[in-house]
Amino acid sequence: MNYTLNQLRIFLKIAQTQSVTKAAVELHLSQPAVSIQLKNFQAQFEIPLTEVVGRKIHITDFGREIAAAAETILDQVYAINYKTLAYKGQLTGRLKISVVSTGKYVMPYFLADFINAHPGIELVMDVTNKSKVVESLENNEVNLALVSIIPKTLNVERLDLLRNKLYLVGNAKDVSKKKMNAHELFKRIPLIFREKGSGTRQAMEQFIESKELKVLHKMELTSNEAVKQSVLAGLGYSIMPLIGIKNELQNKELSIIPVKGLPITTTWSLIWLKGKKHAPVALAFLDHLKADMSRIVNEKFKWYEQY
Repeated sequence: MNYTLNQLRIFLKIAQTQSVTKAAVELHLSQPAVSIQLKNFQAQFEIPLTEVVGRKIHITDFGREIAAAAETILDQVYAINYKTLAYKGQLTGRLKISVVSTGKYVMPYFLADFINAHPGIELVMDVTNKSKVVESLENNEVNLALVSIIPKTLNVERLDLLRNKLYLVGNAKDVSKKKMNAHELFKRIPLIFREKGSGTRQAMEQFIESKELKVLHKMELTSNEAVKQSVLAGLGYSIMPLIGIKNELQNKELSIIPVKGLPITTTWSLIWLKGKKHAPVALAFLDHLKADMSRIVNEKFKWYEQY
């Protein structure tokens, strides 16, 4: 056998995601490249690692055993790399953070200086919806999680980073026509929702219920980016986090519709299970944020205060 670490890494990701396409996205590779590596890796075994039923790939029992072995091997490789760097006096290890989908517009700015200062750190950042973020935190699969609404089901500690502001927005060409009170407005405009389990969806529904608004529910989409593109295309309106629409507002492609009671304001917070014993990397990152957070907010999010 002559498999490579890259093939082990790719097969493990396919086994974890149950999809060649998703594995390619998470590994930042093209789908054909992943498919070729999977084919070359499978060719080295007499027993199938995967099978395709319909158009969906399934990992065989033998494949799951190989995936588990691959994970062990890769963990040992990481450990060797970390020990080498630690011997040289560098901060090393994995920093695993789960981030709600809209948090992808926030978290990189708080990570950049820290990661650049410590090349021995491997960052693993999973961007998903709130339900999965809470699940990964509850299962102790990550060091930290970024949320805009604190989960009530978990006992957590927190570090607040930035205000989250949500406004009603629409295609700039159509917004000028919307001059009516909130109750009349929401009855007439087609509203685009995020999927159930999303923090944005939760905040949006709480606002609608608190104002006793009747709304025209147009569609439901699974990412902030999909909602934004649909609003830009004129398919409807949505209550969206300001953090994700900076360019569209500045380019006058989207406009904010003034509504009494908006913006909804929450807080972007890093959270972790209460009493968790942090790894040295996570402790160092939290110390970095406590010391540098004000500077980062002032430098990277100054535009935010214009709205």
